[in-house]
Amino acid sequence: MSLIVPGFTESVVVRTADAEVIGHAPTTIRLLADSSATGGALSTQRVTLTDGADGANPHHHANSAELFYLLDGTAQLLSGEQVVTAERGDLVIVPPGLAHAFAAAPGHSADILIVITPGVERFEYFRHLERIAYGKVPPESLLDVQELYDTYFETSTPWKQARS
Repeated sequence: MSLIVPGFTESVVVRTADAEVIGHAPTTIRLLADSSATGGALSTQRVTLTDGADGANPHHHANSAELFYLLDGTAQLLSGEQVVTAERGDLVIVPPGLAHAFAAAPGHSADILIVITPGVERFEYFRHLERIAYGKVPPESLLDVQELYDTYFETSTPWKQARS
């Protein structure tokens, strides 16, 4: 087991008014703290999904665990082969290497705090997703940056069934 010793010495404080916001309803991402701000300890964002909106397609991280804390609402989360319905106050932590995905449950909204540890510089990844959403770059461009962002896409029959 290895220990990550974060390389920062001051508290990180992010005011809601200062957080960069990517997208708009039905999917809004607030970029809170990237790995560079926390000395590699973690990166975190808040994702708000309305009316059953999709969050992330099935993928895994080779080197990081991902924590999902439901601030409000109801979400579906893929964890391996299992689709979990999580509600306000629920916590799901996915270990490195395990396929996962998330979305607001059908007919519901979800407000999710997401933490990846150890941290990976992720803000530019979300900006890349925004460029895809606005047609500035093709969706296939994500395949070129999978290793850079430790995000490897997969297919999942249980997720496909749960979301159809």
